[in-house]
Amino acid sequence: MERKPEIEIDGTKYLFDINQLALVEKDRPEERKLFFDEMKDYGTHYEFVYNRNSKRLDAERTENGIDAYITGKHSFAIITVPRMGDIDPTGMSSKYNCSLDYIRQNSDLDIMIKEAYDMRVNKGMLPTIEIEEHTFYVDLRMDKLRPKDDFLSNGIGFSQIEDYFNDTTEKYVIPYNPQKKELGEIDYETITKIPKDLVVVEIPSEIKMDPIGWNRLHGFDLKDGLRETGLQMNFTAKQAKWEDIYVPQKIKENLAQLKREKQQNKPIKTSQHQQSKKGRKM
Repeated sequence: MERKPEIEIDGTKYLFDINQLALVEKDRPEERKLFFDEMKDYGTHYEFVYNRNSKRLDAERTENGIDAYITGKHSFAIITVPRMGDIDPTGMSSKYNCSLDYIRQNSDLDIMIKEAYDMRVNKGMLPTIEIEEHTFYVDLRMDKLRPKDDFLSNGIGFSQIEDYFNDTTEKYVIPYNPQKKELGEIDYETITKIPKDLVVVEIPSEIKMDPIGWNRLHGFDLKDGLRETGLQMNFTAKQAKWEDIYVPQKIKENLAQLKREKQQNKPIKTSQHQQSKKGRKM
């Protein structure tokens, strides 16, 4: 069994788990974990606020900062740990296919994005996303998801789907036409049944799929924000539900409205006695 590097924090021993990119408590590995992406990354080291009672990272205090007096005998402590490349250089070298010299000379972020950064920046490759088994290029310069090897399709313009963006999840949930490889058209005012030729898919935001392209378009440093967004070259759209884009709800409303209109336009029946009385001369 491979021995994991060990580090002590405030009297408690933690093991570095390279697969989770976390420090896990040696005696309680499933219960207590300190994830590096929740720490403040200073390039040469990490800092975070540690709750001595729960032995957990306090994400809110770490994000917002904390006064230096909350140390010593108090419940919280500001903890400094080495970068992952220093804790486990061999493991990082193997996982990210880098030489040990590169591990020593570069930050954890540079190590983790090395391959994807080379493909995106040096080789000029665009990220891709698989939507219903078809590949699309994430082309921010053209403001669209551009289908590969299908020149008849207009693709999916980001300006077309802006109303489908979920601010909470920071993802698009859209109706999609697999045959046309385009945004599916839905008339919410008249729809009365689920369209058989469409599906619903979930797509990450532009900045998530191509943060480097986003930075380039907006004049930022190419590596700006990569710690938060990560950097990868391939995505897959997830299937979503019709309820996510309010289609079943609208179908129910439209059917109810049609029923009301039909009842309102229904002719009033009169009895045979009333009809004969109307036809009788006075």
